[in-house]
Amino acid sequence: MLQKTHSAAGLVAAELVLVVHDVPFLSVQAAAALLVGCLAGPLADIDKQGSTMAKLLFPLSALLRFLKVRHRTLTHSILFIALLLLLVTPLSDFYGLIFIAAYASHPLIDLFNEQGVQLFWPIKGKIRLLPKWLAVDTGSATETVFRWLLLGISLWIPYSTIPLPF
Repeated sequence: MLQKTHSAAGLVAAELVLVVHDVPFLSVQAAAALLVGCLAGPLADIDKQGSTMAKLLFPLSALLRFLKVRHRTLTHSILFIALLLLLVTPLSDFYGLIFIAAYASHPLIDLFNEQGVQLFWPIKGKIRLLPKWLAVDTGSATETVFRWLLLGISLWIPYSTIPLPF
């Protein structure tokens, strides 16, 4: 999936945490949370040379390349998400949860891609949720539809929390 699709998924994940924590969408706290979600969503692609995250965080990307970490392995694994959870736990519970939810959205939607994800790294074998003929190819029209669906959901979530006047 492309960075913009992962950002949209991170946005949806952040919005869901806002709803669970009953944070008003028109607040500074919500704006910061949505920004964290949009940035954390594509972060797992730091292991892909040439990606926006690899360019922005070049030292970490270079280290992963030096360690020969392949794309959709370590940074897309449940083990890595658990490590991140341990790292962000001392931070604010709220923003830490936003970060983890948005980051976890990345490997989740990559499970719909033909290439799949090595979710249980270091155990070999990639997992995907759909058969190859139905999987979402990166940059395809299907991915565009998927991204627009995520963006539609991101618009619906705040409106669904507005109480009706009757």
